[in-house]
Amino acid sequence: MQEYKFIQNRICDAETHGVGVLSMILAWFGAGLVARCKSQQSSHDRAGLCLPLGDEIAANREIEMSLVQSAAVLRARAGALAPGILMAFTIAAAARFISEHYGAPAMLFALLLGMAFNFLATDGKCVAGVQVASSQLLKIGVAFLGVRVTLDQISSLGPVLVLVIPVLIIFTIGAGLLFSKLFNRSVSFGLLTGGAVAICGASAALAIAASVLPKSETSQRDTLFTVVAVTSLSTMAMIIYPILFSSLGFTDTQIGVLIGATIHDVAQVVGAGYAVSELAGDTATYVKLLRVACLPIVILLLAAFLRRGAAGGAKTPFPWFAVAFAAILLANSIGLIPSFAAESMDWSSRWLLLGAISALGMKTSLKEMFDLGALHIGVVVAETVFLCAAAIAAISFI
Repeated sequence: MQEYKFIQNRICDAETHGVGVLSMILAWFGAGLVARCKSQQSSHDRAGLCLPLGDEIAANREIEMSLVQSAAVLRARAGALAPGILMAFTIAAAARFISEHYGAPAMLFALLLGMAFNFLATDGKCVAGVQVASSQLLKIGVAFLGVRVTLDQISSLGPVLVLVIPVLIIFTIGAGLLFSKLFNRSVSFGLLTGGAVAICGASAALAIAASVLPKSETSQRDTLFTVVAVTSLSTMAMIIYPILFSSLGFTDTQIGVLIGATIHDVAQVVGAGYAVSELAGDTATYVKLLRVACLPIVILLLAAFLRRGAAGGAKTPFPWFAVAFAAILLANSIGLIPSFAAESMDWSSRWLLLGAISALGMKTSLKEMFDLGALHIGVVVAETVFLCAAAIAAISFI
């Protein structure tokens, strides 16, 4: 009876302190073990087979102590992470509210609002949670992006576009390396901005920075700058590109392809495409999703390249979340993911990425951003112009 009371106290303790479902499961698991041990002892007693009670009691106590220690570790870990994570998602919720009421990108608001709370990420209770939100939760959010794309959507574009879009991505990343050298910026910055412009804007920048680029004193600042730059340029392109492409005499289908192939962020692609026509909007969305589908491939290739070229045995971590992205994409394509689960993953991905960008904003000083100068801006603008010109040239010959 004492064992049951002990386990029940652990459960109540877990509920009181908010340890969560996992601790309660562990406690109930322990209760089940104690019950099974008692049942076995009773059956042996009835059969006249008396086992050494000292050994069984010691084993039960060992299980109970293990459960207590697990609950204590979980409680301590949750207590350390909760303030920072809650703060990041509070900022994300505020950014979402402002975005829905004023029609501007939520990620940009999340980043700017996060910067206003930079002091929380440098010292105090929020540090650990902000770090987790900007790294582990970010990778989960990127992996869940795979649920937005299916192989049917990709194949509906036809073989020519399926070949042209990856070529544009490769050329744009190559242009990023070239422009970074011309503007006297680092190779890492060229890969970061080139990948962001070529694939899917802020999400690609976060994924590349978190997975394959070497960490340095300037890497975090470069990442935040890239997010701000590509988000701002996407908003400008959403207004300018439909007018530009229409004035060049392209059809709605061609305009949809160009919008999907050139604008950085998904939301702005949708806004620009459907501002032209429904056909242009549908085409732009599918082309954009094809670019998103290339994200795990690009990350894996960059990881392999950087791991091979790392000096002194220093290796970049393998981006398992990119593999998860591809696995989710395939599973969703063949119908293994129910619709309600796909919707939940899509919703979770949006919030995880928004929370991650809020946390990154909290880790970034506004003064450090202003210190970057015009050359950083020049690289991203040059990459954006290059991608637009290359896409127009490609669509003219298709």
